[in-house]
Amino acid sequence: MPEAAPLTPLTDAEFRERAAGVLAAIESSVDRWLQNDVIDIDANRTGGMLELSFPDGSKIVINTQPPLQELWLAARRGGFHFKHIDGGWRDTRSNGDFHAVLSACASEQGGKTLAFSAG
Repeated sequence: MPEAAPLTPLTDAEFRERAAGVLAAIESSVDRWLQNDVIDIDANRTGGMLELSFPDGSKIVINTQPPLQELWLAARRGGFHFKHIDGGWRDTRSNGDFHAVLSACASEQGGKTLAFSAG
């Protein structure tokens, strides 16, 4: 298992700002794909939760967890918890990057290559 990087301490306000930025960037990618006729994913955001509904009826849910300062991702392939470590969101078990995991899950469920990025 990869060695875990040290946690980057965040204030509650910093966590909320960064987590909201992640959700907004995901929504922007989904909107761009819809406009460019790449894939029709329905994005529904309620507070700190974003639900992505794919054409086959499957879903990916990204949920902020302020008390733990984590992002949670639930998809067909499983559930993942991410902490802000060394400037990025890293899986608490595998140390995988949030955007890479989200991209892999979305690509599986969307049936085509879909890449999310931090910026």
